[in-house]
Amino acid sequence: MELILEKLLEAVEFGKVDKKSPYPPQLRGEDGSHELTISAIESGISPQLILENALIPAMGKVGKKFSENQIFVPQMLMSARAMGASMIQLKPFFASGAIKTKGTFIIGTVKGDLHDIGKNLVAMMVEGGGWSIVDLGVDVGSERFIEALKNNPGAVVGLSALLTTTMVNMREIVASIKEIMPETKILIGGAPVNDEYCQKIGADFYAPDPQKAVEYMNKLAS
Repeated sequence: MELILEKLLEAVEFGKVDKKSPYPPQLRGEDGSHELTISAIESGISPQLILENALIPAMGKVGKKFSENQIFVPQMLMSARAMGASMIQLKPFFASGAIKTKGTFIIGTVKGDLHDIGKNLVAMMVEGGGWSIVDLGVDVGSERFIEALKNNPGAVVGLSALLTTTMVNMREIVASIKEIMPETKILIGGAPVNDEYCQKIGADFYAPDPQKAVEYMNKLAS
């Protein structure tokens, strides 16, 4: 049982999606996260244990390495893909309540911006940390965020922007959300934003990278 979880942790950490995947070279020909998650479930390992003893630690290692510049976006994307392959197998258990989540995270790239790589990385990291994700996609305005919040009371909101021309839309979205649901926690991220801008627009947290977003979310859940 422990061996399967150790192998799954390794597969996710190094981005081994499935057996046919050539990446990473040191795991060539071995089962990937897809097969290992299925094996773990079939072996009777609880979905909660799979999440807590393999996926969350794996993404924690990935986030730490990324924060310390030991790996870069391509490697992180591969790890996110591997984790996604595992999460597909676990989705039914989230829906049934067999896996208890820490809460719900609503994320979207703000109105006028069509970039999604950073958003997707944060979503995958936060999901790997044990949260349910509502991904609104790109070009998202205030109305859609507020509608999602009404459907998911108590959720945390994440706003992403890559352009200086679209980061200004964060201010409007934050103001609209806080006016209707002032207790909502909102974090922002993206290349042009910083902590000063976060405070200026009334958001609650600036995440310079996905790992910092996960750490903030975990503090909210504790």
